[in-house]
Order: sequence, then structure tokens, then C-alpha cells
Amino acid sequence: MGLPMDPASDVRLGCPTVVVAGTNGKGSTCAMLASMAQQAGYRVAVYSSPHLLTFEERLTIDGEPVDAEHWLTAFDQVAAAQAAVQLDQGLTFFEVVTLAAIALVHQHSLDLAIFEIGLGGRLDAVNVLANDASVLTSVDLDHQAYLGDNREAIGFEKAHVARPGQPFVVADPMPPSTVLEVARDRGADVWCFGQDFNYQGDRQQWSWVGRGQRRNAMAYPALRGANQLLNASAALSVLSALRHRLPVSQQAVRQGLSMVSLPGRFQVLPGQPAVVLDVAHNPHAAAVLATNLDQMGFFPQTITVLGLLSDKDAKGLLAKLIGRVDHWCLTDLDPVETAGRARSAESVAQVLRELQSELPDGGRAGMGPAPISLHPNPEEAIAHAGSLADPSDRIVVFGSFHTVANGWPAAHRLGQAPHAPSAH
Repeated sequence: MGLPMDPASDVRLGCPTVVVAGTNGKGSTCAMLASMAQQAGYRVAVYSSPHLLTFEERLTIDGEPVDAEHWLTAFDQVAAAQAAVQLDQGLTFFEVVTLAAIALVHQHSLDLAIFEIGLGGRLDAVNVLANDASVLTSVDLDHQAYLGDNREAIGFEKAHVARPGQPFVVADPMPPSTVLEVARDRGADVWCFGQDFNYQGDRQQWSWVGRGQRRNAMAYPALRGANQLLNASAALSVLSALRHRLPVSQQAVRQGLSMVSLPGRFQVLPGQPAVVLDVAHNPHAAAVLATNLDQMGFFPQTITVLGLLSDKDAKGLLAKLIGRVDHWCLTDLDPVETAGRARSAESVAQVLRELQSELPDGGRAGMGPAPISLHPNPEEAIAHAGSLADPSDRIVVFGSFHTVANGWPAAHRLGQAPHAPSAH
């Protein structure tokens, strides 16, 4: 990494800035925070990664992606700045993109900037920013080669987004001790879930309570999933911490939560069979996906389309879902798009077969191991899944941003095409 990380030289934007870190839930938290602020009439920028369908998605202003022409101008500015200074090593792709995004945000008159950490926190390019509040959504195992092989080590890295005297919202219900130690050593104002903020809900509505503030009778967020109230609570805590600079009415909160959208996060497409798109790519996210699938109700058959990157814990991920899947359509991913990080479908199949052999009935009580098929790309895997499914069945596409993005057209076609019942 070529960017020097010196808190004394934090880059300041011309508006309140929020930095969001965490293993899972970053994108949802950013989306809900932005949506509520926009409904209050504020101009909001959101920087996130990776993109799902187009590069321009990485920076939105008032919900609209910044166009390619402006990105190219910003890249030229970064290149010129890089040529004018001497760095110990060259900038990475993510560092260049992040600096370009910072330059673009500087060019707009904004009320709020929300930046999502790319990887970890301590050494991430986004962490060059001074922030007025930061969030840690969750700490779990992912990117162990870079962040460490346990939650304590990973939490240490992520907690370095905390800034002296600024709110640091910790939404993980059981954060590693390193998170609190680092945050307090850095002098942050730590907001802990269960102590400084909390939520409760019934079938119709939910409420949030924080330091000296309460939000009652709210409809559930438009984003589906078991963890979304936790993510929404973190976003509300940020708004509460910044309320003297960015007051947001209860009506704006309600509208923002009801209108928020984030493609590829437990996204259920209309039509039959039901198609679920989810970028879950680690065991923690797979466990959340499993819970969300359970809450959807009964489907005679669940068929999955799965493509993974090579640095992911395939066995840990598969173990969370093995008892819920009736057919596995495993797919290769494009080696160029994934920069050589794709894991072959055959490799995933080997892990799955080993796991099935270790469990009674292959993990499916009384039914035996689920069949496995191998496919060269997500589009063909989804087409095969569609050929196996009846209208009353369910297809789940997950495993990486690449899997969901490359399967996007085929997945959207499934529910629209006339459907002939399959022969199971």
C-alpha cells in the first residue's frame, strides 16, 4: 500500500463525514443512513465497494452514480498528484479509486459524505479521511490472510477507524475486546449496542432508543433480512450523534427506511420460481442468509447457484446452508474479472462432497446428499437451476459479487419466462 497512514494528516472533506467498517452489513448501513438523510433534504455522497454491475456505482451523489467522464477527470488528478510526490511504493487500484472519489466529493457542495471501508480499517485507503462519526457493523472471519485468523486480530484492524472525541458506533452485539481497547486508546466516544443504543420490535413495527433520544412506531426497513434492524439501529445512532449538525425528522427516518434499496443483498425478485440474489461470501453472511431463507416460509425445493473466490472459507460457508439445499449448481467465475482469484466449481464440489460425507444423510435428514452439478459460468448455472425448478420452488444465487453480477440477466429472466413444470 502506497498511502501513508498518519492520523495527524487526516484528509478533511467539506462536510460531515461518516466512515463505515465491518465484515458484513456495511453496504446496508450506508444505504439506510444515506436514504434517511436524503429524505431530510440533505445532499449525500456514498462511496462503496466493490461495485455490483457498473464501476460508476462506487460513488453516488443523491442516489445517482457519478458518470464515467467525471471519474476519468478525477483519475487524471490523482495521477498528476502522484507524479508530484514521492511515495515509497506505488498506489494500489483501490487507493487510486478512493483518492479519485475523495476528489470528486470535494467538487460537490454536500451535507454528508459516507465512505465504506474496503478491507479492514487500519491500513485501508478510506482511513486517510478524518471522520465525524464511524461505525463498526460486525466482526467475523474474512480476509484472514490480510487481517488475521481470529476475531480479536480482525477487530483490532477494523477499530482503527475510530477517531479521538468522535462517535464510534459498535453494532456487533459481542465485539472482540480489541475493538473496545483500540477505540478507547484512540480517545473515541464509543457507542455500544445493548448499552448506548438498542432496538425492539413486533410484527408490525419497531423502535430504537439511544442516548437521550428515542424513535418509535417505525415500519421495517425495505431491505429484507434478519440483521437489518441492527444495521438500521447503527445508522440511527449516527444520526443521533450528528443531530445538532444534521437534524433528521421522524418522517424522514420513516420514509428513508421504507424507500431504501440495495441490489444483491437478500434481494427477492418478483415472479416464479422465487429467485434470491445475495452477495454473501463468508460463513457469517451465509448464516444470516440461512436465517433469512428460513423466514421466507416453505418452498418444496431450494436450488442454489454458488460461485466463490479462492480466499473464502468454502467449508464454513457451505456448512451454514447444507441442510437447506436440494440441489447445488456450482459455477466457475471469470478468471480475468476476478483477477485470478476465482475458485473452480470442481474445487468447491470437492469440499462439498467431503462435508456431505461427514454428516448423516449428507446433511439432509432422511433425504441423502443433495445432487451437485458443475457449470462454466453463472448464466448457465442459473439456466440449469431454472430447468430444475417448479414455479413453487426457490433459487438462491450467492457466493460473491461476481456470481450475482454475472448471473443478473439470467436471474431476472427466470421469473418472466413462461414456465413448464420440471420433472423431479
